[in-house]
Amino acid sequence: MTGYLTQFRSLKLKAEGHVTYGDNNHGRILGRGNVGTENSTTIENVLYVEGLKHSLLSISQLCDNVYKVNFEANTCTISNETSGKVLFTSKRVNNIYLLDIMNNYSENECLLSKSDESWLWHKKLAHIHTNHLNKLKYKDLVSGLPNIKFQDNRLCDACVKGKQTRTSFKTKDMISSNKALDVLHMDFFGPSRTASLAGNFYALVIVDDFSRYTWTLFLVSKNDAYKAFKNMGKVLHNENGYCIKSIRSGHMGEFQNAKFDKFCEKHEIIHSYSAPRTPQQNGVVERKNRSLEELARTMLNESNLPKYLWADVVYTTSYVLKSH
Repeated sequence: MTGYLTQFRSLKLKAEGHVTYGDNNHGRILGRGNVGTENSTTIENVLYVEGLKHSLLSISQLCDNVYKVNFEANTCTISNETSGKVLFTSKRVNNIYLLDIMNNYSENECLLSKSDESWLWHKKLAHIHTNHLNKLKYKDLVSGLPNIKFQDNRLCDACVKGKQTRTSFKTKDMISSNKALDVLHMDFFGPSRTASLAGNFYALVIVDDFSRYTWTLFLVSKNDAYKAFKNMGKVLHNENGYCIKSIRSGHMGEFQNAKFDKFCEKHEIIHSYSAPRTPQQNGVVERKNRSLEELARTMLNESNLPKYLWADVVYTTSYVLKSH
């Protein structure tokens, strides 16, 4: 925290309560931002406190964010615990260790942020769980993924906001399929309040019960569901020689209509429906929808991207989920 407005490289003014000093006096928090220059290490998430005469850096927050602080008789160093790179060096003056932020040169380093390498990969791979990241690294499933241990010892604010959910139902103890395309689960999500770059408002999600492979088809309206499913069926047959045996969906007009019935009858496809107001019976695709929406929402929140990119982000998350 600091009381010097000129130290901020960027600042967002917003009243956020107050801080209490050692003598029980209070200082109002007027905003928060980043401190530093283009050639110095940037300290993120710094509070701007009214009337504060000194700039203070929290040792506990540094340690919580995987930084190492080493005190010696005349100097103090702050380094990245993962890479070992020294970010700051301060000198002792009497009983105080003074840190000259502006003269500590570093190449685009950010302190007190979650921008270390492990968290950068967490963000790049659609905010998937650290257990999945360790699995990808252990099985060498992603080219370029560094050989580092992804630890689940911190909270990601974007994940907390984007992945809230209710308690799930119990899973069934039976197998519904023996090979690919035996059962396809289908469902929509949308409409989006904002049209995508291609003008789409809906996404048709289709999940293969056996392999859990997912197809995400973006549509302008729900009326396009039959055409999209018909084209996908032809592509699957031409590419793999497999035929769809059965599909499962809800009792929605875009799935329960004469066109779908005629297509299923012609190709000998069994079309089963979940009971009304019981989405748990089609839980495979319902959970997939939730995962796609949560990860896409999390990526948009984290990167502050415009909302019209929602379809591109959903496609990216679908691709990432297929890889693990």
